Amino acid sequence: MTAPPLSACEAALARPALRVAIVAGEASGDQLGAALIEALRARVGALECFGVAGPKMQAAGCEAWAEAEVLSVMGFTEVLPHLPRLLRLRAELTRRFREARPDVFIGIDAPAFNLGLAARLHAAGIATVQYVAPQVWAWRQGRVHKIGRACDLVLCLLPFETDFYTRHGVAAEFVGHPLADQIPLQSDRAGARAALGLPAEATVVALLPGSRLGEVGRLARDFLDAAAWIAARRPEVRFVAPMASAGARELFLRKRSEVPDYPEILITDGQAQRVLAACDGALVASGTATLETLLSRRVMVVAYRLGAMTAFLLRRLRLVKVPYFSQPNLLLGRRFVPEFLQEGVSGATLGAALLAHLEDPAYGQTLAHEFERVHRELRCGGAGLAAEAILRQLGRTGEART
Repeated sequence: MTAPPLSACEAALARPALRVAIVAGEASGDQLGAALIEALRARVGALECFGVAGPKMQAAGCEAWAEAEVLSVMGFTEVLPHLPRLLRLRAELTRRFREARPDVFIGIDAPAFNLGLAARLHAAGIATVQYVAPQVWAWRQGRVHKIGRACDLVLCLLPFETDFYTRHGVAAEFVGHPLADQIPLQSDRAGARAALGLPAEATVVALLPGSRLGEVGRLARDFLDAAAWIAARRPEVRFVAPMASAGARELFLRKRSEVPDYPEILITDGQAQRVLAACDGALVASGTATLETLLSRRVMVVAYRLGAMTAFLLRRLRLVKVPYFSQPNLLLGRRFVPEFLQEGVSGATLGAALLAHLEDPAYGQTLAHEFERVHRELRCGGAGLAAEAILRQLGRTGEART
């Protein structure tokens, strides 16, 4: 015997309180997406999420139509071999999202992919939000007008970003960074070392060559050379390298085989925050990991290397508008953390810079003070503020939880 059809009222009540289409790129976007999903659910009760998601978002209840790692591509020329696949994926998502008619589309980072998708969905009458403001204030500033046309709201993780967007007529809100809420103001170094099996009194250096395979491929050899350089001068130093994925681990191991006399390195699957809590200093690829290192209040040296053609175009076309590229220096407004780009990256350069700062107690004290100040500024319930901003945009504030 079949159940009678639902009345219009019953159907409306059976419908989830909020339906969210969401696309997150790579590990950092997956982490942000998972925290946002939990915050939205805490405010609206029933929630349906679907789109491009990593394991943390899936664990939070997001239905994955594709894995977040499919968007782990960056640069101008580097993306070209992947372009047909990415265009097919965007076309498929556009079709499926239009058919699903979610209440809102949320693009998390990955602006090269998400802004084009947002524009198509916005034209179809779907509300659009970009979570993690594209860094147009740093390079290719003309993109701000495209963002304004594609997005109803931009959520900024860094406090200075909102002024740039609002000056250009784009609705933007500073919501803080969820990592600042997740990482404690005082990290447990002893507990982290015990969990990783590291000696309590050793000097520990972390190697974080990035989460994308392209980053690992371009930086791992230099990070390994830097570890060998440090070990030759301080043989008691211990090294640990958290890998963002199985692919990153495999590539890192291949690069390690190219380095003669490399020191012993503890390689972990994930656990980047635990490794940063355990270490004294770190070599870090520019990106979210530099913010995690700042929030852990650890000495760091930041490195970045783009593909040769992308670097040439950025310089030739003078697209970069800021004097620094690492998040700590951008947040502090000065070159406080050593950062090295392109041909400036080498094992000896990175190793010497890190060792010099590790052996400078006055620098370490200043670093701890400055990094704590930034941590407190960013620690404002980021995921919750983001959820509330989205609900205000949708006119859904004040709803009772179901």
